[in-house]
Amino acid sequence: MSLAESNISEAVRSTVEKTQDLPAPASSAGAYLIHPLEDLRWNELVGWHPGASVFHSAGWLAALRKTYGFEPLAFTTSSPRQPLRNAWLFCLVDSWLTGKRLVSLPFSDHCAPLAADPEDLRRLMDALTAELNDWRFRYLEIRPTSPVPDPGSCRSTQTYRWHQLDLTQPIDAIARAFHRDCVTRKIRRAERENLSCLSGTSEELLQSFWRVYLQTRRRHRAPPQPMAWFRNLLSEFSGAATIRVAAKDGIPIAAIFTLQFRDSLVYKYGASDDRFQNLGGTQFLFWRAIQEAKEKRLRKFDFGRSDYSNEGLILFKDRWGSQATDLIYSRFTSKPQFMKRKASEGNSAASRAARNLLSHLPEPLFAAVGAALYRHIG
Repeated sequence: MSLAESNISEAVRSTVEKTQDLPAPASSAGAYLIHPLEDLRWNELVGWHPGASVFHSAGWLAALRKTYGFEPLAFTTSSPRQPLRNAWLFCLVDSWLTGKRLVSLPFSDHCAPLAADPEDLRRLMDALTAELNDWRFRYLEIRPTSPVPDPGSCRSTQTYRWHQLDLTQPIDAIARAFHRDCVTRKIRRAERENLSCLSGTSEELLQSFWRVYLQTRRRHRAPPQPMAWFRNLLSEFSGAATIRVAAKDGIPIAAIFTLQFRDSLVYKYGASDDRFQNLGGTQFLFWRAIQEAKEKRLRKFDFGRSDYSNEGLILFKDRWGSQATDLIYSRFTSKPQFMKRKASEGNSAASRAARNLLSHLPEPLFAAVGAALYRHIG
């Protein structure tokens, strides 16, 4: 038994085994349950479907399972004897602390249902809502890139801003769209300071990224993802994952973590040393990443999602000439009491005190708390 398999709880196993095939009822809501990492048809679907993203990829799913024990599942209207023409991907999150739910998809900016046919999409949604009670979940969460059919059940939403940069333009046109003071001059400052840009997947680069990442998470009073998560992403994505580190006189001052998927380069994690912000290390790394993506003839640079409360981050991404759209997450359940959320949730005095305490923990304990928490908060 692999480490990933051993991390999956017995409750998850029993749920997965119990629903190996969802029988198609007399209505049009029939669907089948598949396991993407074991189904040979999955990579083919992700390879051709226009709505597929890096978060649908086997590498992302394998890293989720290996790090956190989240079991990937997908619903489809295609029978086991047919090629996959559609699927809606989820992970089963089963936590004694936060409950059992289906999430599409943990730690992912978005995860669109792979169904170009509106009728297939409606059937998948009908099947999901029909199964919600039988699986006894607290809720089902979806993170689509565009609106999906509303099943009429109780829901709450959270909205993010999603930025993408069109790389089909000439590189000079891309650069001219940068904000003169906050991007272009920062890049020039980094070049005058002779910042070095090291990129790759080595353990040394991972350690450099990790040190700056821990500083950043502490500054934001947020728990860090475990080192194992980044190591597993590097392993599962092979050459499609890249760490870039900007250094001044050998000292790492900024770092970004990107993933390549088809014609896109996706920025997923970033970090910086606050003492060197004026040197333009972060802008320098983004510019290098954009140049390299352009050289590879990629078509998009994905800046990822931003919480609407983080106005500074949204403004930073706007200043690269990127285009922004909204990502709207929805939660569905048949039990309304689970969906009641206070407007002050996450901003209470107790929450602020906990974040403040977290930021003062010794580094080993700070990292350990993050590793423990992320198994429950997918």
